[in-house]
Amino acid sequence: MLSFRQLLRQNRNYRLIWMGQVVSEIGDHFNNIAVFSLALESTRSPMVVSGIMISRAIPAILAGPLAGVLLDRADRKRVMIASDVVRAVMALGFLLYRPGGSSWLLYLFSGLLMLASPFFTSGRSSILPTITNPEELHTANALTQTTQWATLTAGTLLAGGIVTRFGFSRAFLFNAFSFVISATAISLLRLERGEFRARRALTEADVVRPWHEYVEGLRYMRSVPLVFGISLIGVGWATGGGAAQILFSVFGELVFQRGPAGIGMIWGFAGIGLLIGGFWAHQMAKRLTFEGYKKTILVCFLLHGAFYVVFSQMRVFAYALLAIMLSRLVIAISSVLNFSRLLHTVPDQFRGRVFATVETMVWSTMMISMMLAGIGSQYYSPRTIGTIAGVLSSSTGVFWAWAHFTGRLPEPAEQGVADEEVEIHGEAVV
Repeated sequence: MLSFRQLLRQNRNYRLIWMGQVVSEIGDHFNNIAVFSLALESTRSPMVVSGIMISRAIPAILAGPLAGVLLDRADRKRVMIASDVVRAVMALGFLLYRPGGSSWLLYLFSGLLMLASPFFTSGRSSILPTITNPEELHTANALTQTTQWATLTAGTLLAGGIVTRFGFSRAFLFNAFSFVISATAISLLRLERGEFRARRALTEADVVRPWHEYVEGLRYMRSVPLVFGISLIGVGWATGGGAAQILFSVFGELVFQRGPAGIGMIWGFAGIGLLIGGFWAHQMAKRLTFEGYKKTILVCFLLHGAFYVVFSQMRVFAYALLAIMLSRLVIAISSVLNFSRLLHTVPDQFRGRVFATVETMVWSTMMISMMLAGIGSQYYSPRTIGTIAGVLSSSTGVFWAWAHFTGRLPEPAEQGVADEEVEIHGEAVV
């Protein structure tokens, strides 16, 4: 198995995607810290944070099915570039907001930003097997997810300090510029053979009624127990995960009274945990059998929820940061292992729909969780809501354990990568 450094050195296409990812995701976290801090500074109400998160979730849910179908019938590279361009324009819209003003602009541009996101995130997942060979794929998946968490750590810690010192406008400008960098990097991708389009013949019915294509993708997911199981545990995690997203900001700003810097530190330590977990998962995958993989997922979900409950009850800020770091460490291990299994299992013609559907299912559940957490914040303390969120996130481990021990998760055949659909590396290797 390749190291991260070897992959970046020898695969030009992946290196380009990775560089764009680093910049754009740091920009995303600048946006998150600025928006949530603005909302809480203006209203002091967790309900506003809940409203912003829901305004992001609804467009992501609505766009998911369309993104999946489009990515499986169009040039995925062009779709991703278009998504970046739209998001750059939408990110500039936040500059219109003035502290103390109406929150509707925060809702509007949060929603528009997320409306374009599934076209990029699911597209990136779909083309990973196209730009890597079978030897590189697991490393590419692990590095992509680990980078997400590294940028979470760097972006939130930096954003907390920069927003506190320089204000919100610079965060929004950097977020817009980061999408331009990402679009430029994607535009430079090249294949020596093939294209960034799934090879499948569209019938007249497919062209006229794309809903049939989406349903076809759902049937495929249901027919493969492991793909279906991974989708469902994502939903189970999101029952508490949505509330957790709101509580990060609430704990930093209101519970621990540390302002934007406090929000940034909680997100930053969560990112550190995710980063460590990603590295561990990359090493674990070298020696894990399929049975060992399933047991690891079970343990990770149980520990994840338990550590989040501890986080929600801590009175000392340093101990709370340690608990959230451990919670995210174990969930990172499960995420890398599950995503790697999907990449090796799902055939090319279904990738766009599968990844977009999983994202849509998770966002749909998170929206309900965020809405209930926002309502609950009017009657219960953040610590109580945090405990409930942790228990709910762990409950998905019960489903996984039942499916595993009753034999409902057999090992599927690897169909995700075929020799004829991967790039042949020649001059691209530097």
